[in-house]
Amino acid sequence: QVQLVESGGDLVQPGGSLRLSCVASGSIYGHNSMGWYRQAPGKGRELVAKITYYGGTNYADSVKDRFSISRDNTKNTVYLQMNSLKPEDTAVYYCILSDIQATYWGQGTQVTVSS
Repeated sequence: QVQLVESGGDLVQPGGSLRLSCVASGSIYGHNSMGWYRQAPGKGRELVAKITYYGGTNYADSVKDRFSISRDNTKNTVYLQMNSLKPEDTAVYYCILSDIQATYWGQGTQVTVSS
């Protein structure tokens, strides 16, 4: 079993920045991918960004020029640097880890962008 713990969510003004972190623990297989999804009120869960074990990334078009995903394999941690935040980025952000066994989800961290 794998546990994921997110941190870094907060209330921020439009145009501001936040950095989310997610630490994985438990029975982690190597060569996994990690990433972030989000769910805004009244909407479905959507992919924000993913990163492979070797650093390959992909992003949702809506965040491509503003967000950056990275990871530290020695710490089993994935990060999401979010810049130029917009009110439409308001959502619960969920960390995921996918390996050969399953896909695991964190509990989520709230990001609110509002003046």
